[in-house]
Amino acid sequence: MRFDILTIFPDLLASPLTEGIIRRAIQDGKVEIAIHNIRDFAADKHAMTDDRPFGGGEGMVMKPEPLAATVQHVREQVPGGKVVLLSPQGRTYDQALAQELASEPRLILVCGRYEGVDERFRDHYVDLEVSIGDYILTGGELAALVLVDSIIRLLPGVLGCADSAANDTFSRGGLKYPQYTRPRVFEGDEVPEVLCSGDHAAVSEWRLLAAVRQTLNRRPELLATMAFNSQEEKLLKKHGLLDAVRERQRGARSE
Repeated sequence: MRFDILTIFPDLLASPLTEGIIRRAIQDGKVEIAIHNIRDFAADKHAMTDDRPFGGGEGMVMKPEPLAATVQHVREQVPGGKVVLLSPQGRTYDQALAQELASEPRLILVCGRYEGVDERFRDHYVDLEVSIGDYILTGGELAALVLVDSIIRLLPGVLGCADSAANDTFSRGGLKYPQYTRPRVFEGDEVPEVLCSGDHAAVSEWRLLAAVRQTLNRRPELLATMAFNSQEEKLLKKHGLLDAVRERQRGARSE
């Protein structure tokens, strides 16, 4: 998979893309990442990429010509690619969208800045607008890194354990079960006995129940997207959790 990131501050992106899983994915040839400086495609001698908004108002707006020229340049290098604008006005990013984007062979991520981009660039060049949450950043660079990191870990062979992505928090809609490691006793608290039993079926049941309890206690709204098979529903009922889960799901559907 290839990522092309368009920004006016390329140095903001350099270090995070050379660490950890991202670095290994690049070294293993599973991912290509190219950073493009939008200023290189500005037409004037001052390399201006922004200007004051028509009609007045605060701040500056990113000009359409340098943005369009950068997109055209990267598509001349490698044809195609879905253009994604990082913007607070976009579709809210979640695990489902991460999985959707992971199926793309190439993403062109445009990092917005200032008061946004000229609407004509959005109309003519942007395929998808994405927001990582209802808050404002100084620019789209951090949001682009969030997309890159969350998508790369979904690609086959990137994670050391093939089941890691499938069992992550949000992978089935809710939160993940609590995790424990050595030492077995820490500040008087002992690891749940079942996790040391070697009984894989019992561990799986414990983890499902713990994940549902965790979700009920911390993020109950997520239960609306969780699905359970008949065996799992029987287990939840046995432990007095099924009614609470169904109540939350009915409430979400009625909203």
